[in-house]
Amino acid sequence: MPEKPLFESLIAEVKKLLASSLEPVKLLAEVCWLLKERVPYYDWVGFYLAGGERELVLGPYEGDPTEHVHIGFGRGICGQAAEKGETFLVQDVSAEENYLSCSPLVKAEIVVPIFKDGAIVGELDIDSHELAPFSPEDRAFLEELCRMLAVIF
Repeated sequence: MPEKPLFESLIAEVKKLLASSLEPVKLLAEVCWLLKERVPYYDWVGFYLAGGERELVLGPYEGDPTEHVHIGFGRGICGQAAEKGETFLVQDVSAEENYLSCSPLVKAEIVVPIFKDGAIVGELDIDSHELAPFSPEDRAFLEELCRMLAVIF
C-alpha cells in the first residue's frame, strides 16, 4: 500500500494542474492518468459527470473500456454514491448485490462524489483488481482530491 508521502506528492501535482490553463476535461484526464500510473492497485480510474435527470455520464478515464456510459442514480456503486451523496467503498464487489460489473477482473471499488454548491456534479470512480486494497488513507486522499477538483465544475 502506498505511504502517505505518495498521496501528498499526488496532491501537490494536482495543485499544479489546477494552477495551469488546462481545460477541465483535459485536467480530469490528466488526473486519471496520474492516479492510474502512480498507485499500483488503481486499475481503472475515471470520472462520471452528473448530467440530465439523476444520471451520471462517463467522462475521462484510464483503463479498459466500459459499457457503463450512462448510470442512473441508485444503480451500482456509482449510482448509490450519487443518490446518497457519500463515498462508497466496497472491498469485495462479489458481496455487493447492487453492483454493475465492468470487468470480471474487478474485485474492489471506491467512488467519491464531487460537490459544488451542495450539489453532486460528478464522481471519481476507482476499480482495483485486488481484494480489499483501499485503506482509510486512500479514502481521505481521494475525498481531499475531489474537494480540490470541485473548482473546475
